[in-house]
Amino acid sequence: MNNVTLTNIFRFFIFVLIQVFILKNIDLGEGVLNYLLFYIYPLFIILLPSKIPHVYLILLGFLIGISIDLFYNSYGIHASAAVFTAYIRPYVLSFLEPRGGYVSGEGLTKYRYGETWFLQYSAFLLVIHLLFLFSVEAFTFIYIKEILLRTFFSFMGSFLLVIIYIFLFNPKD
Repeated sequence: MNNVTLTNIFRFFIFVLIQVFILKNIDLGEGVLNYLLFYIYPLFIILLPSKIPHVYLILLGFLIGISIDLFYNSYGIHASAAVFTAYIRPYVLSFLEPRGGYVSGEGLTKYRYGETWFLQYSAFLLVIHLLFLFSVEAFTFIYIKEILLRTFFSFMGSFLLVIIYIFLFNPKD
């Protein structure tokens, strides 16, 4: 096993533990803050190497999503959102591809591609993930206002966590 594989295995377990034992237990009360939820686990999919085969990417998305579902008792909602995020990631990458292209086998990090590129890329995937997650959770567009409010506020909180993680740990792979 190479260093990138070990790093991603470690990252998988750390993100699941943080999500399940810390972020799941944050309750900010009533009102607008009720729409604010924190999700760090999509960052696992975001940081995976650029040239990972699509089948493995979707499988890893399913594994992290189902791991979260086991602790949230959410019956596949997180797994479906993570699989959708993993499925759409290659299309987002082709849309945001830098001039020199992507380096095979390296993670998609701020260190490799710059702050601006990484923040755009991670924000785009995080919004897609959250919108899909809350849409599947509601299972109807009658609650579109709540879906959009949850997506907006959860994006703000989750993106703040992504920024903190990226600037605190500055992953290279």
